[in-house]
Amino acid sequence: MASTTSERPTSRPTLRGPSWWGTVREAIDRPLTAYYLLLGASGLLLTIGLIMVLSASSVYAYRVTGNSYAIVEKQLMWVAIGLPVAFIASRMRRDWLRRLTWPAMGLAILLLGLTHTPLGVRVNGNTNWLALGPFQVQPSEVAKLAVILWAAHIYARKDRRLTSWHQIIMPVVPGVLLVAALIVMQHDLGTALVVFAILIGMLWAIGAPGRLFGFALAVIGVAALYLANSNTERQQRLFNFIDPFKDYQDAGWQPAHGLYALSTGGLFGQGIGASQQKWGDLPEAHTDFIFAVLGEELGLVGTMLVLALFLTIAYAAIRVASHTKDPFVRYATFGITIWLIGQMMINVGMVLAVMPVIGIPLPLISYGGSALLPSLAALGILIGFARSEPQAARALAARKRRRTAGLSAPTSRRGS
Repeated sequence: MASTTSERPTSRPTLRGPSWWGTVREAIDRPLTAYYLLLGASGLLLTIGLIMVLSASSVYAYRVTGNSYAIVEKQLMWVAIGLPVAFIASRMRRDWLRRLTWPAMGLAILLLGLTHTPLGVRVNGNTNWLALGPFQVQPSEVAKLAVILWAAHIYARKDRRLTSWHQIIMPVVPGVLLVAALIVMQHDLGTALVVFAILIGMLWAIGAPGRLFGFALAVIGVAALYLANSNTERQQRLFNFIDPFKDYQDAGWQPAHGLYALSTGGLFGQGIGASQQKWGDLPEAHTDFIFAVLGEELGLVGTMLVLALFLTIAYAAIRVASHTKDPFVRYATFGITIWLIGQMMINVGMVLAVMPVIGIPLPLISYGGSALLPSLAALGILIGFARSEPQAARALAARKRRRTAGLSAPTSRRGS
């Protein structure tokens, strides 16, 4: 008796496209990712900074000069100068950059010393500005980048000898301490603490022993407390930053109004130009406390965007540092990242009243050419490092060949 068997349909494999996480991972792993992240995040931060300087300074500029655009016009001038500087820094050969480290360090020390001469200009209690003809510059901002490149150059030369305490300390630690001392003599404790943070970060990058970190942090902490208590204004800032409303009419005025600005911003902000605190209640609205105006006008979304862009720069820079085989690139990249991200954290901490007000600008956002030019030069250096990665350099060369072939193809067809 014949038996019939039912035929079962054969199952076909389901074709699935790549998951979203796989697509993101593929994009992140591309050779030019760090280059484009640095370029894009820096450009967006600079654009946001110009918009916020225009908004935050308009009332103050009109009151002082009669022109609401006076301050943003100066910032545009500094951007016009800084962008070519960043481009040159991104294309500079690495050996030439290293040759400039010692002259840059010497120039920074000279300029810091000149602030203690009649050329020095006193602003807000600090003699940290230098009058050079029609311009006033802040040498301590230039010194930050000079210290990083100089220390990176020295540590790169001694890369295989950094197991000795003597090789770690000399001459970098005395040189950085000299720069910090000159800044402290200007009564600018905030910038001196940033320089100390750069030193600690550089020591961490070279793998210094933990005991050295403990000793350095102890010395810096004791020195900072002593210097803070030696000045009445610093003492008020140190003890009132946790509760600025306790001394609302005096030392707490600026941080309290910074909190007012952030609290009224809500999720999406009041809109660009709609800040109320910039009308006179918030001191330094376009410089040290521009993040408060940004939060008031762009809300939580705007502040998180700015923080995300800084973290993007940090991620891309750390990727460059971790992929390179050149110790100078690794140390310089870590130093620049610690400087920019650390200064951002200090500035945001001041506005959020979780740190004392120590007069630190927000990189790329706050008004000021002395801070903007070194920051753009540093980012240009990072972009240059990202371009020079072997895989990134090959990808850029291949792209250039394709463009050249695409441009020459129509000509060859016409000629044939």
